[in-house]
This record gives sequence, structure tokens and C-alpha cells, in this order.
Amino acid sequence: MIRQNCKTKILFTIGPATLDVGVLTELIRSGVDVCRFNMAHVDHDALRTAVSAVREACAAAGRRIGLLMDVKGPEIRTRDVEQPLELSAGTRVTFSFQPPDFTARASEDADGVIQIGVNYPHLADSLSAGDTVLVDSGLIRLTVEASTAERVECRVLFPGTLGNRRHINLPGVRVQLPAITDKDTDDLRIGVELGFDFYALSFVRAAADLEQLRQMIDSHGSEAQLIAKIEDQSGVQHLHEILDASDGLMVARGDLGVEVPFERLPVLQRQAVETCLNAGKPVIIATHMLESMIQSPIPTRAEISDVSNAVREQADCMMLSGETAVGKFPQRCVDVMSRISRHLQQERPPGHNRQLQLKTPRHKMLRSAVVLAEELPQAGIVVFSSNGELPRILSALRPTTCPIFAFTDNEDVLVRMLLLWGVEPFLIPFHQDSEQTVQDAFARLKEDGWAESGDHMIVITNVAGRAVHIIDSLQVRELE
Repeated sequence: MIRQNCKTKILFTIGPATLDVGVLTELIRSGVDVCRFNMAHVDHDALRTAVSAVREACAAAGRRIGLLMDVKGPEIRTRDVEQPLELSAGTRVTFSFQPPDFTARASEDADGVIQIGVNYPHLADSLSAGDTVLVDSGLIRLTVEASTAERVECRVLFPGTLGNRRHINLPGVRVQLPAITDKDTDDLRIGVELGFDFYALSFVRAAADLEQLRQMIDSHGSEAQLIAKIEDQSGVQHLHEILDASDGLMVARGDLGVEVPFERLPVLQRQAVETCLNAGKPVIIATHMLESMIQSPIPTRAEISDVSNAVREQADCMMLSGETAVGKFPQRCVDVMSRISRHLQQERPPGHNRQLQLKTPRHKMLRSAVVLAEELPQAGIVVFSSNGELPRILSALRPTTCPIFAFTDNEDVLVRMLLLWGVEPFLIPFHQDSEQTVQDAFARLKEDGWAESGDHMIVITNVAGRAVHIIDSLQVRELE
């Protein structure tokens, strides 16, 4: 009996709640695939400590997981305030640029107008009357009444309490911010030194943002993969070109849900998943997946439906943020995601992604392998790859009833496959005799409990031929 894997991958964020090696070991044994390091909240000393803890836990669990650095990127924030400010509806507020060394704090002038400093020098240039300013993840909403060369005059629509350094969103506005900040450059240098496998770039607005990051990573000799975070309207508008320049997407629903009308968010999520499916690249659904479980041992019914929706859409990966970084129940959060995913995949009838455009005979052979595996009861697909291309295409075909067992002799390729839907990766040496490699793979599957004697496998490999050196081969094999 072939054991089914959890097809939707789980990415978790490390933080105070999960820094302990014992906790990390249990998470890895539970099936998490990638660990995210949020550089908005981690300094370099803490980063080194956390990476060391993850690697120690991997050794204890006997399983390798990927390391993803979430690059902070540029952002617009308010400056400090003396004390939290209550901004009631109708309050007049003036925003103006203040450099980092400016000591004045937010205050109220003689006319009752609240003066608030921001870190963005082009704020006044970017806004005009009628534009919207959202503060603190949209909890405070203001409308622009006038904009001069140095300041932006607004009126509060949705009231709230303003604290220090609150995030500002300008929906629909093309901001003049660099793709990579000085802090990001320092973080990336440390990331390459520590051997990170993935880098997620925040607020990607165009393909050029990723090309800049790619040049930086390449210049340091890293072959890490780049994930583009879609977080604003510009990213949505340039989705296809951004995907072409990246190795995958992350639908970062926190800021995206502030930047676009909330009723559009489910549609945009679905469009992003479909776009990645058709391009054969992985997509991650992130933010607020199990938010209530930061404090509660059980999810809300709405969260169960949200996770289920991501699984039904066949996203490659779901991400846990605060749930595992600072939450009380990190292990339970992983268990909840895994249980929902496994149950739903059992309910899906045989089928695969017929929309994927396969251009080469080799890739079309993979569709034949999927169809054949679906026709056989309890069959798996075994594929061998030194660059990860064939497993990536097989994953994009989304075979619903059979696991994809991908074998590689390259550890970097093994880690890349950790983000791919339905792919269970293994690291083994490849022999010159392809049959010996196949037999080693079969032995590994039996040893790890994935299959047993009598099970059928659709094997995709290559064999030596007379006219040419290598012939792609598709075989039906029975484990002895």
C-alpha cells in the first residue's frame, strides 16, 4: 500500500515561540517543509542563532527543510509620537517628511491640526486631493484634502489610535521607493553567508525589482531561488512579468488586503494560483491563515474554510506567520493545516491540470505518466532529476491521486523541491547504471515506509541507447 504524502506544503515562521531546538524538531517531524525568517523582526546575531537551531533540529529529526529569508523591503511609516494619539473621525491631520535624526514628535497645532512626521520624502509629490491614506494596516483611514510641496493635509474617515512607527499604505499610488534598501543589502549578505535557500522580496512592483535582487544574489555565488511577494496593486498589474522574473510567488494577503478592495482579495488569490499553475511555478498563500490560534488551541470555522480554500485551489504551500512565531500553539497549528490538507486531498477524484501548456515531447511524456498513474490503483510516480525540472512539471500537472517521489543527487535541488505541491524529495547518489539507481530508489521508498512489495510505480528515467547516448523512458514497475 503506497503511503500518500501531504501534497500542500507548509511553511512556518520562526520566532520566540519556536526557537527551542526541541520544538523545532517536533515541527520538522510533523512535516513542515520550509522555515521563514522575517527580517523585519530579526537582527543578525539572532539570525545566526536561529539558523543554527533549525539545522540542529534537522539533524535530530533526520530531515532537511528549506530556509527562506523574507527580505523586509522598503516601507512608509510614521515617526514616533510622544504618546498614543486618538484620531477621531473628522480630525484634521497633516503629514510631512521628517529625516531619521529629526527630534520633533507628533503634535497638535493652534488650529487643532495633528502634525505627524513620516519617513517618505516623496509623500507630498505622490498624493493629491481625493487620494486615500491608510495607517496601521488600514485600521485608520484618511482622505487627502490638499497637497503642497512639503505636506499633505488629510481628514480622518475611520478613527483609531496612532502609536509609534505605524505602517502607511497608499492604495493605487505608484510610490517612489527603492526595491532593496541598505538594510536589505546587509541582510542578504548574511543570508548568503548562512546558506539560505530562498529569498522572498517584499512589495515587488515590477520585474526589475527581482532582476536587481537576482544580480545581488548571483554576485555572491548563491543559487537560491527568488519568491516575489505580491502586496500591492502594482504587483497585481504586473503579475505575469513578475512571475517570469521569479521562481515563484507569495500572495501576501496582509498588505494586499489593505491595498485593494477586500472583496477583490479572493479573486486575486485565485488568479495568482492559476497563473502559477499554468506557468509551472510554485505559489504560497500567506497571512492570517490561522490567526486566532495565536491565542486559541482550535481554529475558527472561517479559518478552517480559508485553509480548505487554499488546498482546493491547489496552492503549492500555505504559510504560518505569527501562529508559529509568537503563538501559544505552534505544533497544533501545523497539525491543523496538515489534517485539513490530507482530508481534502482524499476527497478529490482522479484528475490533473489539463491547462498546463507542455511544449516539448519530454514534458508531454510526463502527462502520459500522470494519466497512467491515475488509471492504476494505488500507484506512485518515481522521477529522477539533477536539476529539478521534471519534478517541477509533474507538480504543476497536479496529479490528485498519486504521490510524486522525486530523487536527486543534488542537495540544492532537493531543497527547491520542498516547495512543490505533491513532491516528496529524496537525496541519493546516481549510478552510471540507471537500473542500479532505480533499485536504490525502490529500496529507499520501502525503507522509509512509503511503499511495499507489490506496489506499482510509474518510473521516469533515462536509459542508454545505441543511436543516442540517452533515451527518456517511462516504465511501469512493480516493487519486489
